[in-house]
Amino acid sequence: MNSRTDTAAERLPDVSTELRWGVIGTGGIAAAFTDDLALLPNAAVVAVGSRRAATAREFARAHGVPRAHGSYADLVADREVDAVYVATPHPGHHGPALAALRAGKAVLVEKPFTLNAAQARELVEAAAAHGSFLMEAMWTRFLPAFVRIREILAAGALGEIITVQADHGQRFAFDPGHRLFAPELGGGALLDLGVYPVSLASMVLGTPERVTALSDPAPTGVDAQTSILLRHPGGRHAVLTTTLAAAGPNRATIVGTQARIEIDRTWYSTSGFTVIDAAGRVVERWEQQRDGRGLRFQAAEVTRCLDLGLAESPVLPWAETVSIMETLDEVRRQIGLRYPGE
Repeated sequence: MNSRTDTAAERLPDVSTELRWGVIGTGGIAAAFTDDLALLPNAAVVAVGSRRAATAREFARAHGVPRAHGSYADLVADREVDAVYVATPHPGHHGPALAALRAGKAVLVEKPFTLNAAQARELVEAAAAHGSFLMEAMWTRFLPAFVRIREILAAGALGEIITVQADHGQRFAFDPGHRLFAPELGGGALLDLGVYPVSLASMVLGTPERVTALSDPAPTGVDAQTSILLRHPGGRHAVLTTTLAAAGPNRATIVGTQARIEIDRTWYSTSGFTVIDAAGRVVERWEQQRDGRGLRFQAAEVTRCLDLGLAESPVLPWAETVSIMETLDEVRRQIGLRYPGE
């Protein structure tokens, strides 16, 4: 058995660009991103923007950010900001991201990228028109474990991929005021939690040729539980589930004809995985030393791409992000989930 443990430094790119970040939004993911960047060389959060100046100042004090802006527009206009991380609830991604692209900033947009595929295509078109870098902040994709998983897949070590199985379930007590249950905030399991397994299936199998979905709603009308079956070319399947009603095993498996990869719980923030051959033998055990939340790896990818003069990441290109949003749109169409203003 091949067993290895990576340190974070082994998977961080060697870059020369110094990147000054501005963060739009002051919620939990904005805080985690800001704190994680303290672990990343050549990067720092230098400004934060909020709809309220007092909220921005409070965030700046709590996280050691030098400047606080009382509007998103002021953050985007800040000349000391090179890259903008959009960390608002997802119905609020499109507008600030579009403004930042038009201002010539590099832009990292929290997942799900937008509320729907039409908004995603508009952001991609704006990035292309203004020559700005743009990437979805699907942080799982850039974790060291997934770098190694892609190496294994590229080497053909699993044989022909047959199935991807993944779940993302968390228990949230029903609260109509919570963003996950609020239609106006794009609530529901699918866009907040289900985007992770959909993105994993996309990484491994590409764009599906058929989507089948079932769902049951929460009292506010957003989806409480959704199950998705994707058929990909060659008869390959992805079997995906997501729920707000219960904490699931949160495991993922990539099954091939010669071997499978079993990703540890909680798979989307994993510390390791196991490769098991068709005879049931463990052929590789991979562990990741944990420090921080893991959000710095996506920021490191932004820096790497800018260092190379790239407008999009080859790890998560624009076309794939749009394809993922199209899959989510089709799931929502089938389960009858529409948001205000759509």
